[in-house]
Amino acid sequence: MLFQKARPEEKRARFRADLKSGRLLKFPGAFFPLLAMHLEKAGFDGVYVSGGALSAGLGLPDIGLTTLTEVATTGNQIARVTSLPTFIDADTGFGEPMSAARTIQLLEDAGIAGCHIEDQIAPKRCGHLDNKSVVATQDMAKRIKAAVEARRDPNFVIMARSDARASEGLDKTIDRIKAYVDAGADAIFPEAMKDEKEFEAVRKAIPNTPMLANITEFGKSRLLTIKELEALGFNMVIWPVSSLRLAMGAAVEAFDKLLKEGSLESSLPRMQTRADLYELLQYERYNEFDQSLFNFKV
Repeated sequence: MLFQKARPEEKRARFRADLKSGRLLKFPGAFFPLLAMHLEKAGFDGVYVSGGALSAGLGLPDIGLTTLTEVATTGNQIARVTSLPTFIDADTGFGEPMSAARTIQLLEDAGIAGCHIEDQIAPKRCGHLDNKSVVATQDMAKRIKAAVEARRDPNFVIMARSDARASEGLDKTIDRIKAYVDAGADAIFPEAMKDEKEFEAVRKAIPNTPMLANITEFGKSRLLTIKELEALGFNMVIWPVSSLRLAMGAAVEAFDKLLKEGSLESSLPRMQTRADLYELLQYERYNEFDQSLFNFKV
């Protein structure tokens, strides 16, 4: 945290420019700050904060139970430890158009580079579940217009997500997306496309607006590769809950072993070492502030 010098305005400007670069931006999901630090070290383009992962981490289903304060606070904790832009899931904007406007300003204050707002009704569902309901197109357009009008930093990216594919079909989803672009959305997120042909159809229908692909496991869409998404002309890809699923899968396996074996010895090869953790945390650099902090060997 102490050694991350990039200001939010700089990260937003870089993010907006990168969206227009013609290359595919890779934003894995990070459910806590330490992982965001690793994503920067690994060379990714940015960090995504998933509403589904955030709510699951709180022991809640992804049905709109998290509050704007919880989302903004988590986003700030993640954004402040990395020079990468942080892009966050703002659900339905947390209420009516005026609430969507307040959401944008709080996320700006939290140091976030951009967010997406979806067209579901409340209570919402995970984007890859059945029986979702969406608001009228004009109501979602009002959410987007309010968000855009409330924005103080013109580089804060406001993305419109449509969950209409399951209930209204692809053609009407495309009509909705066009209306959201007309309302001022900077980018588009077509949720739960069935296959690559649908990804391609949406991309061709809206050729000049940055577009995000959601590649989430156990969902409606095939797990398209980076090369496939590049060929389709997408500008950004997220793997929203992958890190949480990997971490929970490994943790569940390890603690089951602990009960059976009486020790975590067999799980050590899968753990991050103490040395690697301290290196990622830049432990030695904190010694610049206080010589007594780092007076040991790992």
